[in-house]
Amino acid sequence: MAPRSRSYQISASPVTILAHLLFIAVTTLVLVWLLDKREGLAFESKNKSKIFNLHPLFMIIGFILIGGEAIMAYKTIPATRRTQKAVHGVLHSIALVSGALGIFAVFKFQNEQGIADMYTLHSWLGIITISLYALQWLLAFFSYVFPGAEKGTRATYQSWHTLFGLVIFFLAICTAEMGLLQKFLKLGLFRNQEALIVNFTGLLIVLFGISVGLVVVLPRPY
Repeated sequence: MAPRSRSYQISASPVTILAHLLFIAVTTLVLVWLLDKREGLAFESKNKSKIFNLHPLFMIIGFILIGGEAIMAYKTIPATRRTQKAVHGVLHSIALVSGALGIFAVFKFQNEQGIADMYTLHSWLGIITISLYALQWLLAFFSYVFPGAEKGTRATYQSWHTLFGLVIFFLAICTAEMGLLQKFLKLGLFRNQEALIVNFTGLLIVLFGISVGLVVVLPRPY
């Protein structure tokens, strides 16, 4: 019998490597930006910019990057399904806590500076995103962990869980891009080193998001 022909198909492996490299690159750029160009980080400081700097730190590295790694866990962790599920849940929990801390930091900064809250589209989308993320986390916890839904119900919910997870993830990326642009314009960053750092950070976040999406839809390596 003639062997079956194989269509050309890319596995998730090379894309996961790219996603991990982008994770490192974005993390490096954000740390260089906040520590070297923006005077550092602090929850309490006379320099209120240090308090604000916690917002992009937690939202980009903690919320988006770690959240993306959580989404990819089923393709990137060479372990049993149970272990992958545990890593997936732990990383999403870290991302949720990071997002909450990021929201807390920006509210603290604005309150101490006497700036009105929730007056930009970026802030509206940010609250919507973190709220949807928390709702998604709660639904997953009660469906898969405690008390756990019936097998048929879990199977039905799984596809919706994956879909809404990606939607919320890309909504977070859109919100971050708006925040970076807002900060870029507010600081008047034009044609200097800091402007390049901010622009490349935004670009690499988009590429990271695309990579995560591809990892989800591409098959595992044979």
